[in-house]
Amino acid sequence: MKTINRVSRAVKQTDNRFLNMFELTGSMRNGGEKTYFMASRSDSPEDLKLHSEEKPADAVMMYGICGGKIVLERQYRYTIDDYIYECPAGLLEAGEQPEEAAVREFFEETGMTFTPYTEHSSSRPYYPSIGVTDESIITIFGRAEGEPTAEHQEESEDIHVVLADREECRRILREENVSMLCAFLLFCFLSADDADPFAFLV
Repeated sequence: MKTINRVSRAVKQTDNRFLNMFELTGSMRNGGEKTYFMASRSDSPEDLKLHSEEKPADAVMMYGICGGKIVLERQYRYTIDDYIYECPAGLLEAGEQPEEAAVREFFEETGMTFTPYTEHSSSRPYYPSIGVTDESIITIFGRAEGEPTAEHQEESEDIHVVLADREECRRILREENVSMLCAFLLFCFLSADDADPFAFLV
């Protein structure tokens, strides 16, 4: 239950399709006033997560295992003007369940089929970068099948699908650009049991 209400004002500063900047005014613990800037997937100040106890996920990220390998993406990102290794991920569409979004996004980005692991409830969203954004992401674990293809990717996407074994994952962690979320999941993969690759889940 939400009990803290330090933010007194939120003003939208941009009007973009997928991401916007907001200026927040709030109080510090000593009573002083603070201005804070954040990014959000929300369209209006009223939709920001700070106003609601209901905090639905904005996106899904998939941990897909295929024949003892993990499915990764080497994707170009404008923010670093370079390629970076990530797990397949994407935004939820209106009214879409996380597992449905996971199957859809996995196919669109990799061309492979994705079957969520149903023995584990992965329906809780977490915040990957709360100092910058209120975006929250649900990780869906599952198995992948098929041959990778870029046929279903959007024109703006530059994604190379990589099926990485443990040796390749160690190399990637040592030598490549890797997103923080992907890195932590690679550590899970490196310590997982081939006979039960999801045994680390609680």
